[in-house]
Amino acid sequence: MREVDVAVIGAGPTGLFAAYYAGFRGLSVAVLDALPEPGGQITAMYPEKLILDVAGFPSIKGRDLVANLVAQAAPFNPCYLLGTRAEKLTYADGRPVLGLAGGERLHCGAVVVTGGLGSFTPRPLPVAEHFVGAGIVYFVPQPAELAGRDVLIVGGGDSAFDWALTLQPLARSVTLVHRREKFRAHAATVSRALGLPIRVLVNAEVTRLHGDDTVTGAEITVRGGAAEILPVDTVVAALGFTADLGPLAEWGLRLDRRHILVDSTMATNLPRVFAAGDITEYPGKVRLIATGFGEAATAVNNAAVAIDPGAHLFPGHSSDGA
Repeated sequence: MREVDVAVIGAGPTGLFAAYYAGFRGLSVAVLDALPEPGGQITAMYPEKLILDVAGFPSIKGRDLVANLVAQAAPFNPCYLLGTRAEKLTYADGRPVLGLAGGERLHCGAVVVTGGLGSFTPRPLPVAEHFVGAGIVYFVPQPAELAGRDVLIVGGGDSAFDWALTLQPLARSVTLVHRREKFRAHAATVSRALGLPIRVLVNAEVTRLHGDDTVTGAEITVRGGAAEILPVDTVVAALGFTADLGPLAEWGLRLDRRHILVDSTMATNLPRVFAAGDITEYPGKVRLIATGFGEAATAVNNAAVAIDPGAHLFPGHSSDGA
């Protein structure tokens, strides 16, 4: 059993800023996410893309924005529970208790749900089930770790081509395999990749992986053709992610389809449970990262008052004590 003032569910940009703001308010905080890395959808799908609508940054790569948010919260020592799903919500003495996957319980003063579009689960590569963690990855937290390797990327969407463009200058070889002839990725991104020494195979599938403890090769079968075995050290399965509310849908939250209804304080219909970011719905809602930052601050400030009714809703500006 752990105790924390604020549990933030979701480690995307909104959740990371909520972690900073809770620390700024002197509250202890735990950040939970089903993914093994912070950053949510940005880390999983477009870490190398430039984001142009974050205030104060003419442009910033998704990866750098996530790193800055983690650094911003770091002085307050948030506890990160990554690769962990919040399964159940109960109450003890009027305070939320989260039941985590694995049986642990987290007692909270308040909960802030910032789960974006919900829990992200990577679409599996069927032939890779025996190699996950041993040469099979679904996103690449540190591209430099793949320097000098033979990399196979499976997929035809934006994330697949983003990884190809990112890894091409680092890897010994990059091969992209897509089971169709047409790509879902943006045409300009595809054009850039085709102009680089990236081998692109269409109408093709990975039919078998070779190796004992780790991947050493991949059998690629082109439709209507013979199988070819490529030397491969790492397979990036960029087949997309499924997103759903998961266990949150069973908590009794008022929902509008996949979104949580909140009021102007970012409070849900459940006591001491707030929400912020893309997962929320209210009249006039605009789903932007910038919007999520403001909602996170609103949610945490109102959570602080729910935890301690004597606390001030507005704590003052961060520059006041500088």
